[in-house]
Amino acid sequence: MNWNEHLPALLLIIPLFGAFLAPVCSMGGKLARNILLVAATFLTLLVAFLLWRSVLASGIQYYVMGGESFRLALPSGMALPVRIILEVDAFSAFMVLCGAIASFAGALFSVNYMSRFSGLSRFASLYLLLTTGMLGMMVTGDMFNFFIFIEISSIASFGLIAFWRDKPSAIEASFKYALISQVGSMMILIAAGSLYGKYNALNMAALGSVLTMGTMEKLALVFLVGSLAMKCGTFPMHMWLPDAYAEAPTGVTCLLVAVSQASLYGLMRVCFSIYGVAMGSTFVPWMIIIFGLASMFFGVTMAVVQHEIKRLIGYHSVSQVGYMLLGLGVGMLVLGDPRGMADFGFTAIKGGVFHIFNYTMYKALLFLAAGAVYYATGKRDLNDLGGLARKMPYTTFMFVIAAAAISGLPPFNGFVSKLLIYESSFAVHPSLAVVALVTSVLTLASFVKVFQTAFLGPEKNSLLHVREVPPAMLAGMAVLTVAVLGATLFPSWTLSNLVEPAARALVDQSGYIGAIMGGGM
Repeated sequence: MNWNEHLPALLLIIPLFGAFLAPVCSMGGKLARNILLVAATFLTLLVAFLLWRSVLASGIQYYVMGGESFRLALPSGMALPVRIILEVDAFSAFMVLCGAIASFAGALFSVNYMSRFSGLSRFASLYLLLTTGMLGMMVTGDMFNFFIFIEISSIASFGLIAFWRDKPSAIEASFKYALISQVGSMMILIAAGSLYGKYNALNMAALGSVLTMGTMEKLALVFLVGSLAMKCGTFPMHMWLPDAYAEAPTGVTCLLVAVSQASLYGLMRVCFSIYGVAMGSTFVPWMIIIFGLASMFFGVTMAVVQHEIKRLIGYHSVSQVGYMLLGLGVGMLVLGDPRGMADFGFTAIKGGVFHIFNYTMYKALLFLAAGAVYYATGKRDLNDLGGLARKMPYTTFMFVIAAAAISGLPPFNGFVSKLLIYESSFAVHPSLAVVALVTSVLTLASFVKVFQTAFLGPEKNSLLHVREVPPAMLAGMAVLTVAVLGATLFPSWTLSNLVEPAARALVDQSGYIGAIMGGGM
């Protein structure tokens, strides 16, 4: 048996099986439950890594649920993909690897962070179910099943955000997220149903091979772009994000960062693999660029005035999503430009894809560091903190690395991905790069404030007995720190082996369609 063929299915089976097994393991005590949570996420990460290597070596993989072939002869003689199909190209595999790293780091961190609370069998189940939904969004090749997986991730998120149900603020944040998620999910379902009604297909590659732009297709695109932009926290549809990130348990917030990127993955997949060259007009790329600029500027300006650490980092999430949208929009705008701008378009796509990896790693690390501060001090407001660098040296070190990376300071990985976006956006219009640069300056100012106030400021009398957090929490942060430093120290390797294959797979609509539509003939 060639296990590589079953890696896409194993990627979903492991966390899903763990989610149903968690209540049983919890009967064996806290240790058994924690072992299950960490083991399931680690095995998922291992499978994600093996799948990424397999896809780079062998090309696009597809896995058919319930049979060896996904084509059934129809009365007309046509053959269409009609089964549930998992489709993994280099871009999918890249996203899966990012999400699995965040899931494992969050699980490690939660072992100690959640030990003070009850109801942890439900926590482990929902955490693994959220991981399943996130990964399913990244590997499914079917629009309806993308809707199913986004619903799975949403339902798990509702419970995890409101895990501390005795806190009114947590219930409010969960309700707000539930409302936004359900509106977005219904828009996705309507769009998928409209496309199915016209083309009798839900498979993404099949839709991409036959789609022609008309009124219905334009409306479906508006629904898909609007809902997925809302799900990834784009301004002005970001109102759920700071509350949800601030109120969820910190390990969950780490995972929610990756879940938001799964929605961004869906947006990119719709734009390139389904619509692609059929889109024609520059209206959608410019709208995505405008969304990106607004998210960058308003997100960072709202972050600068915050005093609660997790809310501050949450608003920076809105800002950072803007960089990826800017790279996506610029890439879509000029990738097929006949005036020699196509190279800048691919540079923008590379910058956006690289920023997805960087954002997931350093943003998740920032949230874990903020959670470590809260765990050790019991305080969230910056005005109540000070002098923590002497008490929590390891947490301080990892926070500084993440803060430098998100601020785009050279030579950190955030600088490299931002530089690619600056270069390409400047070629389209200098004002785009100016907004991005101003955002980086304000981001740096914001995190200098946090570092000075919480870690370098005068030590508060109420914090005299603070000490470093337990080893499992440090290990969770260390996983993300290693990822950030790896991309920082080896940028050329990261670009050539991780980012470029993903970016090329994303923009190669004909290759994606050919691999799937030709793979089952």
